[in-house]
Amino acid sequence: MILKTRITSMLFIALVMSLSMTANANNKQVVKTQLNEAQILAQKAQMEAAYIRLIKMSEKKEADKKLEEAKNNKPRLINASFSSNKLTSQKNEKKSYGRYNKRLKVTATAYTSHVDQTDSTPNIAAWGDRLKPGMKSIAVSRDLLNVYGLKHKQKVRIKGLEGEYLVLDKMNKRWRKKIDIYMGINKKKAFRWGKRKVEILWNH
Repeated sequence: MILKTRITSMLFIALVMSLSMTANANNKQVVKTQLNEAQILAQKAQMEAAYIRLIKMSEKKEADKKLEEAKNNKPRLINASFSSNKLTSQKNEKKSYGRYNKRLKVTATAYTSHVDQTDSTPNIAAWGDRLKPGMKSIAVSRDLLNVYGLKHKQKVRIKGLEGEYLVLDKMNKRWRKKIDIYMGINKKKAFRWGKRKVEILWNH
């Protein structure tokens, strides 16, 4: 009877040990699986964090780029006093133009007191007036005299230029609706002027 009891106890102990070993093996497998899952989750979290950092860096670069463009395209501030003076000048100029009752758009060139641009007496104008550097005078095409009513020594305002010019010279008969602005002996200045469309104003 005692022997039978011992055998039963030994079998029970063996069974418990067997079950314990099986449980430990299963626990190890479970732990290993959990570790693998934890590693995968950690890797995913790291990848997501890196992706977020890249997005933020890209957004910052874009914001910096827009800021730089905004700085480069920043409108220049206009000096208030300069703007005010310019408006006042324009008003005065417009007012001064308003006192003329005749106006005409013409082609304007420039000439000097040189033989190659006039004749053998470059300082003597068509009506006998003597031309001197610094004078504000113009030569006009014949139609401006015969058709539009300009006269010798007529005061003419050239829009965009300061002061009044005197009609002291005539141009060649072939020209129409044209004036020649006298520029003394300054060929460079006359060359820079070239040929332009201007409006002349006078009182008839």
